[in-house]
Amino acid sequence: MAGEEPYPRKILQYMEGFLVSKTLFCACELGVFEHLQGSQSSASDLALALGCSEDGIERLLNTCVSLELLTANTDAHGTVLYSNTEMSSMFLIKSSPRSLCQSIEYSSRTIYLCWHYLSDAVREGKNQYEKAFGVNSKDLFEAMYRSDEEMVKFMHLMNSIWNICGRDVITAFDLSPFRCICDLGGCSGALAKQCVSAFPESTVTIFDLPKVVRTSQQHFVSNQDERICFCEGDCFKDELPQADLYVLARILHDWTDQRSVELLAKIYQSCRPGGGVLLVEALLYEDNSGPLTAQLYSLNMLVQTEGRERKASDFSRLLSAAGFTHIQIHNTGKIYDAILALK
Repeated sequence: MAGEEPYPRKILQYMEGFLVSKTLFCACELGVFEHLQGSQSSASDLALALGCSEDGIERLLNTCVSLELLTANTDAHGTVLYSNTEMSSMFLIKSSPRSLCQSIEYSSRTIYLCWHYLSDAVREGKNQYEKAFGVNSKDLFEAMYRSDEEMVKFMHLMNSIWNICGRDVITAFDLSPFRCICDLGGCSGALAKQCVSAFPESTVTIFDLPKVVRTSQQHFVSNQDERICFCEGDCFKDELPQADLYVLARILHDWTDQRSVELLAKIYQSCRPGGGVLLVEALLYEDNSGPLTAQLYSLNMLVQTEGRERKASDFSRLLSAAGFTHIQIHNTGKIYDAILALK
């Protein structure tokens, strides 16, 4: 309408974005969704069960209703009863096979604290572990795995991601010709499990740091997973297991171009003729216009690592520099995409 005062709706929404995130984080940390699983409860009963103030929990619950994470219905006595939505039951309950609870906890207690120093990261061009946690980040994974508790939290994060997204990227190409697969930096083994499930004739070796391997064997991969085995080592320093296919899932985005080519060249030397490498990353559009999620992830790489998110053409350049050819790109339409290159 002519003469109408401009209203900065998008800017206000963006200003409130962290409030939405922290509402979700808080509800998960307090155990709201766990307590409501399979039942419904009033704010007063929930406050008593969770050790919270009734006023505080009622405000939190009503906000979660507006965020479509909970539903609210009034009973015959006029009491408002809250219950989980189908989405919350699937993704916000720890026992769910598709749970994102551990990912949410890592986002709240680690990533959120690093992002407090985003302005410093942009100014300095380096990660912010020292300011956020008082740890030197010269060795990236020593900083990321600065305690056993922090390492397990990170591994749970990766586990939840691949439980949600792993099938799409593993089946982006027909990997059945590659019988011997090595998942470099395979962490919790969630992607390896997706791989042996999708390609029953294949075996997967998870190659990771010794303390990661020990934790994965203790918490994530059982002895019943006969087609998954482990090899301890550092991708940059130690000899790699021989394989038909090497998987690098969310690995290269941690590193500079130089370090990425160094690792890819090492893989090329270890790779059998006719073998290849599968990269799994959140690809940026070629014109830098998005996707927004990948752009935000790239900022997070600035805050947390040495690396960045990249375009498909960037990965093609890195792969070519390492000697790989026949580079194929598959966009899944979801967060992560897949790139297959052959020797």
